[in-house]
Formats: sequence, structure tokens, C-alpha cells
Amino acid sequence: MPEISEQEYNQQRLQEVNEALGSGMFVYVRKLLQQLPAYDLALILESSTVKSRPVLWQLIDPDHQGEVLEELNEEVRKGILKSMRPEKVAEVAEGMDVDDLAEVLRTLPDSVYQKVLQSMDTQDRARVETALSFEEDTAGGIMNTDTITIRPDVSVDVVLRYLRLKGELPEATDSFYVVDRHDRFIGSVSLSAIVTSKPETVVSNLIDADIEAVAPDMPENDVAALFERYDWLSAPVVDEEGRLLGRITIDDVIDIIREEAEHSMMSMAGLDDEADTFAPVIKSTRQRSVWLGVNLITALLAVAVTSMFEGLFSQLAILAVLNSLVPSMGGVAGNQTLTLVIRGIALGHVGDSNARSLLYKELAVGFLNGLIWAFLIATVVAVWKQDLTLGGIIAFAMLMNLTAAGIAGVTIPLMLKRMHIDPALAGSVILTTITDVVGIFAFLGTATLLLS
Repeated sequence: MPEISEQEYNQQRLQEVNEALGSGMFVYVRKLLQQLPAYDLALILESSTVKSRPVLWQLIDPDHQGEVLEELNEEVRKGILKSMRPEKVAEVAEGMDVDDLAEVLRTLPDSVYQKVLQSMDTQDRARVETALSFEEDTAGGIMNTDTITIRPDVSVDVVLRYLRLKGELPEATDSFYVVDRHDRFIGSVSLSAIVTSKPETVVSNLIDADIEAVAPDMPENDVAALFERYDWLSAPVVDEEGRLLGRITIDDVIDIIREEAEHSMMSMAGLDDEADTFAPVIKSTRQRSVWLGVNLITALLAVAVTSMFEGLFSQLAILAVLNSLVPSMGGVAGNQTLTLVIRGIALGHVGDSNARSLLYKELAVGFLNGLIWAFLIATVVAVWKQDLTLGGIIAFAMLMNLTAAGIAGVTIPLMLKRMHIDPALAGSVILTTITDVVGIFAFLGTATLLLS
């Protein structure tokens, strides 16, 4: 029996959850969700439609909701938090790492997150306020205050008895930080050194004083570069006076590297790296219209330069000049959809179980964008050339091409994936060909019918 990939397995689970949800089998869905770790629950929420997310969220065990919030991307998390009371958010936030909780609170409106803070106990509130005092994309913004500190003059036996008394270590603990009586950072002692040293060994003899501390205002990308360069698993964060503030762990750095890669990829198409694959049509249209507008302006500039030579041509020449607008707009719109879908496939958000919903959504986005920009370009052309027919021709072609671009942007990567071809490698070439052919055929074909 052939093995299935992790993405295929996730899609099977998503399909099973959606089918049970559609049949009203809420108890069964709750049992299914209870068996899944937080990351998989977040993946199911991100891969579901906006309408089904509130129902799924209510079926997730409240004890696990905080862990799921940590894993969700910002857009999906915002949508879920909007429906929650501040007291409920504070309840769910119990047990979350400080850096993750600070990130969650930053997505809330100011009035709401103040109410959440007021609902917390004094100690948790103080820790979160410390994290919120630093900029979001800095070392202070991503650090965790949950650290174990030890004094340099105690023995290994004392440290071990303290650890047994504490019961458990913070996640991703690979070393302990040594500080003086004023909490000034001295160095670190690895967990392995504590475990393997003789009980009577003094901590000061095990200190690694060469460990490099990180300033709280260091940009997170620079922090990630240091982790990559020195193969760190964790790093201390200290203030200007050398006092230990917290630590940064490798799991946070991996998130930074992944987000930076997503940001670079999505920015190439003018999209937000936190974009929700299944966001509402109006919202998606509004987000993408900005870059479509920029592209239209640049395309009109090219048309204006070319039209300086209009006197040398007949009426057919002006059609050739205007024809460059239609494929250009279709190419940008199609690449936006293509990039979003390729990212969704890579993250496991898109598969056979939800492809149809995504196709309908992108068809609607393409049609709505087509109406907007078709009207605008038709108005410009009709006023410029004093020809309503010419304006109508290019408007029709623009509408057809943007709609086709939305369909192609979804179907091309899914078909390539099924054929075991990398969508990121071949998708753009095929998409550009389709938008060029459809745009030119729609424009010149309509012009031939109406102007000949």
C-alpha cells in the first residue's frame, strides 16, 4: 500500500472534518479535534472557509485554544479574537508563552487588549506589559521571560535540588543563565554540564563567559542571522546595564525565517505575507486592487509614450497600442492568485477537499476586480479618444481577462501539483501565456466584430 505525504494526510483529515461538520455531527468533530496537536488544529482552521471557522473554534478543547492561537497566522487569529470576550481571551491566554501572548494582544484593538490585561493576575500582567514595551520586530518583542537563573557561587547539587523542586523546565531549555545579586548577566551553563558534573562542583567553574548576549532593540532579522551564524539554540537578552531580561529560543527564530521567506515571496505579487487564503471576497479584492492600480498607472504611462506616434498609424494602430493594457493587467491579477495558491499548497492549506471553494472565491474576486478596472479604463479611453465603442471594447476585454486570470491562478498550480510538477517553477510561465492569449483574443476579436 503506497504511503501518502503529510500534506495529503492533512487534506484527508480536513475533508473528514468538513464532511462531518456539514452533516451536523458536532460531537464526532469534537472527538476528531481532541486527537490533534495544536499545529494541526491551526492548519484545519486556516484551511477552512470563514463561515465554518467559528463553529470549529467552539469545538476545540478550551484547554488547547491558547496553543492553537499561537500557531495561527495573524489574519485568521484576528477573525477568531473578534468574536471572543476580553475575559475569555484572558482565560485562553493562561499558560501561553509571554512572547506569543504579546503577539496575540498586539492584534487586538487597544480598548480590548486593555480589558484583557485587566483580567489577568498581577504577575502575568507585569510580564506581558514588559514584552509589549518593546517594538514588535525586535529581540525584546520576541523574547520569553520564562528563564531559569542561577548564582555563580552555588554547587551543582543545589541547582539539581532546585530543579527537582521546580518540577519542570521551560520549553527549549538548553542552558541556564548565571546572574549576580543585581540580575546582571555573567554567562551561561549548559544543561548537559549540570547533569554530568559532580554534585560538589561550583557553578562558577562551569560558566561559558563567551556567550554573546542580544540587545532588546536588535532587529529580529539580525537576531536570526546570529542564530544561523553561530548555530545557537537560545540566546540571552540583556539591557544596557547588563541585566538579564529574557531569552530567545530557536523555535522563535525558525518562525522569523519562515515569515521572512513568505514575506519575500508574497511581496513579489503585492500581497501581504499574512494574507488569509480563504478571506472574504470584498476584503481580498480591496487588498489586491492597490497593486492592480499601480500596474494600471505604469501601463498607461507606456501607452501614453507609444501614442505620441499615433499620427503615423491608422485606427488599427491605436488598437495595437491599447492592447498592451489588457494582458498586463491580467498578468498581475493572475500572478497574485497564483502566488497565494502556491503558498497555500506549500503550507498545506489548499488541496482537493477545498479547491472548489477557493476557485469560486477567486472567480468572484477576478470578476469584481474586472468590473472595477474595466469601468475605469473604459472611461479613460472614451474621454481620451472620444469613442464610446472603443472604450466598451477594452472594458469587455479587461473584464474577461481578469476573470480568466483568477480561474487560471487557482487551476494551474493545482493541475501542476497533480502532475508532480513544481507550480512555483512552471506556474508563472503558463499563467502569462494564458492571460496574454485571452487578453489579445478578447480585445482584438471584439474590435474586429464591432469596428470592421
